[in-house]
Amino acid sequence: MLVVGANGAGKTNLLESLHLGTQGFSPRTRSDAQLVRFGADAARVILRGTRADSPVESEVTLTPAAGKRAALNGARLRAAEQLRAELQTLVFTPDRLTVIKGAPAVRRAYFDRALGRLSPARAGLPAEYAAAVGQRNVALRRIAQGFSSAEAVAPWTEQVAALALALTEARRETVTALDEPFGALAVELGLEGARLRYNAQAPTAADLEARLDRDLERGTTGLGPHLEDVAVVAGDRDLRSFGSQGEQRVSVLALLLAEARLIEARNGVPPLLLLDDVLSELDGRRRSALRRLLPEAGQTFVTATDAVSLLERPDQLVQVAPGKAE
Repeated sequence: MLVVGANGAGKTNLLESLHLGTQGFSPRTRSDAQLVRFGADAARVILRGTRADSPVESEVTLTPAAGKRAALNGARLRAAEQLRAELQTLVFTPDRLTVIKGAPAVRRAYFDRALGRLSPARAGLPAEYAAAVGQRNVALRRIAQGFSSAEAVAPWTEQVAALALALTEARRETVTALDEPFGALAVELGLEGARLRYNAQAPTAADLEARLDRDLERGTTGLGPHLEDVAVVAGDRDLRSFGSQGEQRVSVLALLLAEARLIEARNGVPPLLLLDDVLSELDGRRRSALRRLLPEAGQTFVTATDAVSLLERPDQLVQVAPGKAE
C-alpha cells in the first residue's frame, strides 16, 4: 500500500498509529502525552484485520491522566507492550539510519530487539543482564566508598558472567541468522559484500575478578556484552565510518527485510512493514528492486509525497490530507 500526501499532511502519523496499535508504543517517542491531539483528553487506535486467516482486533487507548490501556480480540492486556508478543511489526523511519552510523549502544539495542522478535523465549535476556550489571555496579561503588566488603560483589560477578554467556550466545545466533539474508538483500539493493560481524567473547567470572581493582576504581563493570558492538560492513569498509548515506539507508532496509523473512519463516506469518519516507534517497534502480523485494504475503505501507515515487503501480493507493485518508 502506497500512502501519499504533501509534507505535513499526516502520512507519518498514520504509520505511527499502526505501530501503536500493533506494538503498544510509538516508534517516535516514549511520551504517550505527545500522541494525544492538542486540546483532546485522550486518543484511541482500533485496528481490525486478519492473521493466518483468523480475525484480529486490537485497541489501544491513551489517557494522559490515567495511562495506557490495550486489548486484543476483546481481552484486556496487562500492559500495552504485550501486543508485541502477538503482532509483529517492523518499521523504517529516516532516523533508523542511526542503526548504522550511530554509537555501538544503538546497534546493541537494535539487535537485542531483533533477538526478542526472533527468539521470544529469550526476549528478556538483555534486560536481565543489564539489571545484573547495574547491581554489580552498585556493589562496586559501595565497596569503594567503604560501605561494604569485597565479598559483596562476588554473587553479582557470578550472575553477570552467567547472563553474559547467555546473552552473547543469543546475540551471536541472531546475527548469524540475519547475516546471509542481509547480504543477499543488500546485493539486490545495489550494495556488494555486505556482512554482519559480532566477534564478542563473554567474560567468565575469573575474567571479571581479574579486573576487580579497575572496576572498583571506576565504579562500573568494564567487561561484557554491554560494551560490545555489531559491525555492519561492506567488504573491508565499516559502513558506520566509511559508508555513504545511500549505503547506510540500503543497509537498514536490508536488515529490516532480512528480519521480515526470518519472522515469516519461523512463525508462518509475515510481519506488518511500515516504511516511512523510504524512497527519498534511492535511485530508480533501487526503488524498483525494493518493490520486488517486498513480501508478497502480509502487508506493507510505504509513504511518499507522490504516487510516481514507487515507479510501479501499488496494490492500493491511499491519499492523505490533514485530518483524513482516502
